[in-house]
Amino acid sequence: MIDTFSRTGPLMEASSYPAWAQQLIKDCSFAKSRVVEHELYQRMRDGHLNHKVMRQYLIGGWPVVEQFAIYMANSLAKTRFARHPGEDMARRWLMRNIRVELNHADYWVNWAKAHGVTLDDLTRQQVSPELHALSHWCWHTSSSDSLVVGMAATNYAIEGATGEWAAVVCSTGAYAEGFPEEERKPAMKWLKMHAQYDDSHPWEALEIICTLAGNNPSEHLQAELRQAVCKSYDYMYLFLEHCMQLDKVKSPRARIVELET
Repeated sequence: MIDTFSRTGPLMEASSYPAWAQQLIKDCSFAKSRVVEHELYQRMRDGHLNHKVMRQYLIGGWPVVEQFAIYMANSLAKTRFARHPGEDMARRWLMRNIRVELNHADYWVNWAKAHGVTLDDLTRQQVSPELHALSHWCWHTSSSDSLVVGMAATNYAIEGATGEWAAVVCSTGAYAEGFPEEERKPAMKWLKMHAQYDDSHPWEALEIICTLAGNNPSEHLQAELRQAVCKSYDYMYLFLEHCMQLDKVKSPRARIVELET
């Protein structure tokens, strides 16, 4: 019996995918919402994010942005031409999008610069090790897990949540207006690019995942995919939570004043 998945409905509708994939989306929805709806992005959107938090966010997030094309290259290395329809889809998609991802590192550097964070700050990575957990996970899953699991963890989960939180930040003009007009366009380009077009990327990745897994994947594979997707969201959430801790740490002077009152 042929188990090949072939999408017939719209790309960006869950109903176009097998029942198991629709269940995957539901099972991982809470973990994803903790990222997309996080306080950090709401404060960023409103232009009220603490400078120290923003600085740590930009520096800590740099390894994922700088290495994302490499994660995709790790996945590409697992494909072979004409071995499986899903591998052919993945091969073409990854080759096309790796080139796009290379430009995103430049856009992140410009965003960081607008907040006074230099390229040297980004490369020196003087941040807590907790902020490196997400990039370590992405590297591990893209290099060690199967093609379908690695793409689910990175191209589906990471890109999907990123597109949605970027849209949250760009949903009003408050954050953009915080930059001088001459700096605004380069400062906002990374966010604008992800908010505007990356929304289709996770759906394209999901189509590849379903083509690789088929209409009726084993319970074991379904569990692997669910764990990988949720783990990506969880690492993103822990990253955000750790950044926000800096907002709760008071300066020595502030503590003295509080004790005196």
